[in-house]
Amino acid sequence: MERSGPRNRFSKILARAGTTVNQAVAKSSVGKYFKLEARKSTFTKELRAGIATFVTMAYIISINASILTDSGGPCTERDCTPVHNVTGPACKFGMNPGYQSCLARIKNDLTVATSFAAMIACFAMGSIANLPLALAPGMGANSFFAYNMVGFHGSGALSYSTGLAVVMIEGCLFLLLSATGLRSKLARLIPRSVRLASAVGIGLFLAFTGIQFHQGMGLVGPSKSTLVTLTACLKTDSATGECLGGTLQSPTFWLGVVGFLITATCLSMELNGSMIYGIALVTVVSWIRGTSVTIFPNTPLGNSNYEYFKKVVSFHSIKSTAGQISFTGFKSSSAWIYVITILYIDILDTTGSMYSMAEYAGFTDEKGGFEGEYRAFLVDGGTSIIGAALGTTTLTTYVESTAGIREGGRTGLTAITVGFCFFMSLFFTPLLTNVPPWAVGPSLILVGAMMMKVIKDIEWADMKEGVPAFVTMILMPLSFSIANGIIAGIGIYIALHLPDYVIRVWRWGARMKNAKYESSNQITDLASTDVPETPV
Repeated sequence: MERSGPRNRFSKILARAGTTVNQAVAKSSVGKYFKLEARKSTFTKELRAGIATFVTMAYIISINASILTDSGGPCTERDCTPVHNVTGPACKFGMNPGYQSCLARIKNDLTVATSFAAMIACFAMGSIANLPLALAPGMGANSFFAYNMVGFHGSGALSYSTGLAVVMIEGCLFLLLSATGLRSKLARLIPRSVRLASAVGIGLFLAFTGIQFHQGMGLVGPSKSTLVTLTACLKTDSATGECLGGTLQSPTFWLGVVGFLITATCLSMELNGSMIYGIALVTVVSWIRGTSVTIFPNTPLGNSNYEYFKKVVSFHSIKSTAGQISFTGFKSSSAWIYVITILYIDILDTTGSMYSMAEYAGFTDEKGGFEGEYRAFLVDGGTSIIGAALGTTTLTTYVESTAGIREGGRTGLTAITVGFCFFMSLFFTPLLTNVPPWAVGPSLILVGAMMMKVIKDIEWADMKEGVPAFVTMILMPLSFSIANGIIAGIGIYIALHLPDYVIRVWRWGARMKNAKYESSNQITDLASTDVPETPV
């Protein structure tokens, strides 16, 4: 009892101090602007909610930077150093020291760009829309950019600069659609089964990325006979990822498995920040030099990265990715197809997430709208333009905002707190840029698993709905293209429903013909009735 006395007194002092602060803020102009009393919230509750949201979604800083770095950014074969007479574009697909050094610099830039863009977006959402919704570069759009538009190490149809121009144009269109109110109407034009299947397909795409050699845990790799096979090998071809011996003996893979199990367990227990724990453990273990799982091997690149890592706290300015926008590639029709595709992904992702968050928080009205809806849509669209200017992809509302809402966050102060946390992360770039792919891979797999929940809403009993949905979701990972899945799904949906459309048009034409026939008969009857009888 004696030990608990001081603790209880300290708790009471903190409670009284918190009450005093909450009352003062609620009565101030800040409290009135954010409607703290009207929404039955307090200043300290909003701070707790913002921290809870940030902890839950902080994984995006390292994951987004890792995914976008896979595109190669502005790095080209000119950054390669001559090794074994390997020159030209081929040097980008091995462990070329020069090219890898360029990728390391790009990852630093993209880590800062991710945090900075998220910070601006959260500040804007909180101060302009007064909603507890946090934004950051969206999963799905970043994968589409890195692996479809630009391609792995620049092997796609567009350059990194043109890809950013696509994102900027998409952001402008997105802002225009939001300003004119056409955004939600456009989202409803897409068949429901394809909309749901797109979320599932993107989840499968992310999971497939998370288990591959270059981007994740390294569980699967290429095979000359079966295309894809089980790897996680002790020795792997650095260029192709093919297994050279020791299947399922990779130390980094098994460390990734540990991280996967920890994260999955935390998710099952519904702990705030579940995604962080597995990443943090695997990353810290990988920072130990002289082990078989270290991210700092005894190589020139490993030594260089370790020297930067030892700084711990350092502000890194964006040097290569900001302002890298070029519209020269828009002479090709493929660039415009990518604009439409990424716009579609953004509309479905952001609109669905925002409405579900508003409903979860109790903001929606009887018409399905919510307070601050128009401003929130404008913020969402406008910040994507800023993201493109910094070198990252479209920003979207994160479902992880539910963590803060569950803590009682009901105003824009929650989003502003998240923005401040992203601001603080800008000073820990040396730590955030050295998160290994085998730490990020498990989170990609689990994000994909969480995106599977909407599969139950697809009407599988109706083949006209089920087949387009299946084609959409299966083509995304197997063709390694989100766009291919969407286009194929919509095309098959139209083809399967075409007979129904023809029948409806034919029936409509028949009804119009009958109506015209009946109308002409009525006119004839009236005319014959009005003719006077001829006297005899």
